[in-house]
Amino acid sequence: MNIQFSFIIITYNEEQHLPRLLESIADLNAEIFILDSGSTDNTLAIAQQYGAVIQQHAFENHPKQWDYALNNFNVQTPWVICLDADQIVTEGLKTRLADFKDEDHQQVDGIYFNRKNYFKGRWIKHGGYSPFYLLKMIRYGVAYSDLNENMDHRFIVPGKTEVWKDGYILEENLKENQISFWINKHNRYSDLVAQEEVERMLKIRSQTLKPNFWGSPDERTAWLKQLWWKMPLYSRPLIYLIYRMFFRLGILDGRTGIIFHFLQAFWFRLIVDIKIDEILSAKKKALLSPAKRHSPLRFLICFMVLFLGFYYFNVVFFGITQSGGQHYNAWIANNLNYISLLRHILLKSSAQILNLLGFSAITNEYDLLVAGHGAIQLIYSCLGLGVISFFAAFVLSYPQKWKLKVIFLISGILGIELLNILRFILLALFWDKQHDQMLDHHAIFNIFIYLVIAVALFFWIKHDDALKNNNAAN
Repeated sequence: MNIQFSFIIITYNEEQHLPRLLESIADLNAEIFILDSGSTDNTLAIAQQYGAVIQQHAFENHPKQWDYALNNFNVQTPWVICLDADQIVTEGLKTRLADFKDEDHQQVDGIYFNRKNYFKGRWIKHGGYSPFYLLKMIRYGVAYSDLNENMDHRFIVPGKTEVWKDGYILEENLKENQISFWINKHNRYSDLVAQEEVERMLKIRSQTLKPNFWGSPDERTAWLKQLWWKMPLYSRPLIYLIYRMFFRLGILDGRTGIIFHFLQAFWFRLIVDIKIDEILSAKKKALLSPAKRHSPLRFLICFMVLFLGFYYFNVVFFGITQSGGQHYNAWIANNLNYISLLRHILLKSSAQILNLLGFSAITNEYDLLVAGHGAIQLIYSCLGLGVISFFAAFVLSYPQKWKLKVIFLISGILGIELLNILRFILLALFWDKQHDQMLDHHAIFNIFIYLVIAVALFFWIKHDDALKNNNAAN
């Protein structure tokens, strides 16, 4: 029997995954402890076939389940490796574990493994998902489960850690090949995350780890979470999706990967934000009197005045800066032409991304050309100024704190134009002018953008009230 480490696995109806995991670690001859939360399939029979020590405990959340596992099994080895049932130990990691000796790691309390995450059979290589380090091997009796998390379970160790960059575990939940399972699971998770984040807003839940961008993988995650919690609700899912898709190149993960990034980065985060808002709204109703509620009529008048002002200002300005027009002004056109500047930024950004992706793209003042594919011309209606006018008028009209207005306004405009750049890239690559396959792409784009911002705006209007509720509760 292995005297260096044991395995602990938590399960619930894992007959589909457990044989795969247990077979991958069988050669290590290590004791296996399984904490089950009431499986009704063949999970326990499979565990018995592999000689595992089994206990059962009702599931509340992952951190508490792991806390119970670490404190209720009779582990005799100095190290334990804690795995989920849908994970597999690779041959490379198994080789490292076979050579592992505690005396070689006396100054270390934890070891990070590198995870390869699969969704519907595809390895998610981009979007910040690879490399991805998980603290899976911990010194027994020293490490503990972080109970300050509701859903994202992690282990805490007081001492130093190592990162095995070539120590891969594979993670693929085959149940998630049915998208309804993924949606139902993450809907349940969103309840836990939303409640946890509200508790953090109310200062009744804190972080165990010290946030440190330059620290361990978990300390960096703690730092990023603090940044996330400070971002405005309803805009942060869109910002995060854009970050994952373009800055972390999630778009290169193909059709399946793009679906995953959309669901995990945007859909799930948006559901969490909606549930946070619902929780805070329920608290707000008991604290705010009718006199403190906003006047819809005042908001509507302000919105209409600003929207029409922004929209027709852009139209008039465009006429002033167009050479040969009746009201053309050369000095304004040459020195204050923000419309020309915006067109230049959109064209150059689109061309640069295309060139980075391996295409050959060039631009002039109005056109984007991709060698071997196609060309598009950016006319006034392509710039998204009408959508931006609507968005800006809505944000500025609503009685929200100015700091939050500015943050939301800037992030929203950047998000709109990043999506606009994506449209230009797709048009330049795939638009067949001869057959007019995308003849009405302006209308299609506007409908899509209005749907995206409508979701954020619909709930964002209550964000200031939620913060007042938070302050009142404190």
